[in-house]
Amino acid sequence: MTKKPARTLASAAQAASQTPEVGAEAEARVSNRAARAAERRAAIVEAAMDEFIARGFAATRLDDIAKRAGVAKGTIYLHFKDKESMFEELVRTVIVPVVTRLTTLPPPTGTVRDLVETFASNFLKEVIGTRRGDLVRLIVAEGPRFPSVADFYYREVVSRGIAGMRALIELGIARGEIREKNLARFPQIMVAPAMIAVIWQSLFARHAPLDAQEMLRVHLDLIFGERRTT
Repeated sequence: MTKKPARTLASAAQAASQTPEVGAEAEARVSNRAARAAERRAAIVEAAMDEFIARGFAATRLDDIAKRAGVAKGTIYLHFKDKESMFEELVRTVIVPVVTRLTTLPPPTGTVRDLVETFASNFLKEVIGTRRGDLVRLIVAEGPRFPSVADFYYREVVSRGIAGMRALIELGIARGEIREKNLARFPQIMVAPAMIAVIWQSLFARHAPLDAQEMLRVHLDLIFGERRTT
């Protein structure tokens, strides 16, 4: 058997001892790049939200988003293929988590009315008077001109909310809390006050402020009957 030179063995041992450090440095560089990319993406989404709310979907330009985000226009294309995909990301990060949280209700230990009231009250708190509400109003205003954007919003947001509300209505009917069985066919009726409040807030609040919580209470009285006071 041929004996390897001692120098070669020493070099191999030294390289082996340095490999973990080199690997850790490489991982750190990759991690730092990923963190910076995530920060840039978040900045772009935040800037896009500001621009969409200020200018509307149609009038918003990628140049303006890039300027507000402090990045080159080309950087946007590293993360998004166009304005629509950017808006979709905005809906996913800003609105979808709220809808998911609201529709993931605890097991119904109380009345169905209590659950509906909790759902609607949280929606009003997290949407009315916030930039989420501005995005909802943007969809209402410009959705007809951009069907693909409206379709996406329906799939990701509206359909989930409607499904959750229908399940609550069906439970209320089964328990005898809701007498009108056809309400399950039109769960939109249950959430109508929330949508009215979103639209009213931007158009007419300065003329006639709306007490959305009180309107919700009256609406639920019409569906469930007035609460009994003890």
